[in-house]
Amino acid sequence: MFQARRFAAAVTAWLLIAGACFVFLFSVVDAQAEGQVGSCEDAAELAVLPSPLVPWKGAPLRVIFAVEKPLEGELSLVGPDGTLWPLRNTWNRETENLYSAWIEKLFDAPLDATLSWKALHEVLRDRSRNVLFNHLGLREDSMGMMIRPDCADLPYFLRAYFAFKMGLPFGYTKCTRGGGGEGPKCHGWWNIQNLEPPPAPEPLPEQQIASPTVVEMFRPPAPQPAAAPISRLASLKRLGLAAGFGEYLRSAVADGVHSGTGRTALNDDNSDYYPVALKEETLRPGTVYIDPYGHVLVLAKRVAQSDDAAGLFLAVDAQPDGTVARKRFWRGNFLFAQDPALGGPGFKRFRPIVRDKNGGLRRLTNAEIAKDPQYGDFSLDQARLSVEDFYDRMDDVMSPAPLDPLRAIKEAIAALEEQVKARVTSVENGRKFQTSGRGDAAMPDGPAIFETTGAWEDFATPARDLRLLIAIDVVRTFPDRVTRRPERYAMPRGKTVADVKADLESVLASELSARKFSYARSDGSAWTLALKDVLDRAADLEMAYNLNDCVELRWGAPDQSAEASTCKRHAPSAQRAKMTEYRAWFRERRRPPRA
Repeated sequence: MFQARRFAAAVTAWLLIAGACFVFLFSVVDAQAEGQVGSCEDAAELAVLPSPLVPWKGAPLRVIFAVEKPLEGELSLVGPDGTLWPLRNTWNRETENLYSAWIEKLFDAPLDATLSWKALHEVLRDRSRNVLFNHLGLREDSMGMMIRPDCADLPYFLRAYFAFKMGLPFGYTKCTRGGGGEGPKCHGWWNIQNLEPPPAPEPLPEQQIASPTVVEMFRPPAPQPAAAPISRLASLKRLGLAAGFGEYLRSAVADGVHSGTGRTALNDDNSDYYPVALKEETLRPGTVYIDPYGHVLVLAKRVAQSDDAAGLFLAVDAQPDGTVARKRFWRGNFLFAQDPALGGPGFKRFRPIVRDKNGGLRRLTNAEIAKDPQYGDFSLDQARLSVEDFYDRMDDVMSPAPLDPLRAIKEAIAALEEQVKARVTSVENGRKFQTSGRGDAAMPDGPAIFETTGAWEDFATPARDLRLLIAIDVVRTFPDRVTRRPERYAMPRGKTVADVKADLESVLASELSARKFSYARSDGSAWTLALKDVLDRAADLEMAYNLNDCVELRWGAPDQSAEASTCKRHAPSAQRAKMTEYRAWFRERRRPPRA
């Protein structure tokens, strides 16, 4: 007689597939972390019975698992062509509309709400926002996956997440950052059918032998060459479909794209984005804004103009510290310039990825997009606009009807206030870094202060402060803007342009004094400032981006003032000397070209 065996689990899975193979990834409950394996033979008495043995298109695949010990596992279907996730949809007008609707719902909230999260995964785990939460039935959004994109990663992470859930193609291009007077150029393109290989392992250092003739017989065995790295696809398969997707974002996409990826020339076919016209119907949620100095935002919603408010666009961005926040379109957040050395900035959409006749993936060219009835929105209009023309055109798109000038200036001030409050969070994150005891952060040289890695990238604020200074200029000169373009505004009857300008200057002064915010000083105590203080301290903010300085200095606190009394930390003198050298960039509101 055979000893009776108690089976801990028996599962039958019925799946309709188009010729897919499967991999079962699991971990024994009592096993150690390294017990996770990728082959059925290594399992604790795991038996797998697929039927039919060779599935065919349209037929049900029945899979039975039988084990003797409790297991937690996941059935992953992998296409026979080796794709990372099964493809069951195509990019077209319908799926693009769904993508836009998903983005809008994900970041929706009343206009006066301040939306900010410490990381993107906090948004994706919110069932009330994410209509694709656990859409695949794999508990994929309940696994505690950490997703922390920076600004360049954010549009790719959102696009990849939606494509993963919907079974759509996805890929990314490897590009330079530009330099030497030229914008970025791209080379290799990688996609879910053709994964980028993982980086080669670092070679082992050769042993140094002082006198081989004497010590040869005592020499330890020479280090063997490192084993060939496991393919990225095999590595991801071992993790399973859901966890493998998270690793794909972190190890492939995040390392593969950067701010230069979006700044390719507007007419470049070898890119992930293509430019669109500045129209209401093309500037839809999911459209990406690439600014010339390295920042990236994703449109999340358009608010139409009403009788009592201007129209506007809302967008989301990510910061190096992982923060994801919603912002409104205005000149202080969306920078624009025309300089071939910076590449092609402006509003762009993801280039559609389609299957060719052999089943492989490829990207549509600009000409194909322009002729495709599903898209048809490729445009080089932005290449022909001056800076002032760009912002004028956007004003016209957001608010086709003339604006009330007094209401318009208040909205500009509200946008500045939003930007200042976002800086409060950034500076506070730097204060927390200071109190962590990790010492001074290294400061890069030259233009690299705007674009680097490590603690400086995460907690210093040179790029954000440059934008803030530009925003201050926009608000301060708003009355002059109305004077320059009076036809854009609904001038009150009986008042001249000069009268309206005087009214705007009065409103500006009162609003800046009335709007207040607080920041945490070095000792954690709160200190309150008005927006007027920020404008008055604009010159001091040209030297306020170094995370090694106390937060009081980063907010421009005057020397010997009560506000500055809690300051106990200053950046090293060598760093302050470099900041003095670079100050002209901030004073002139210009970002230097890359080396």
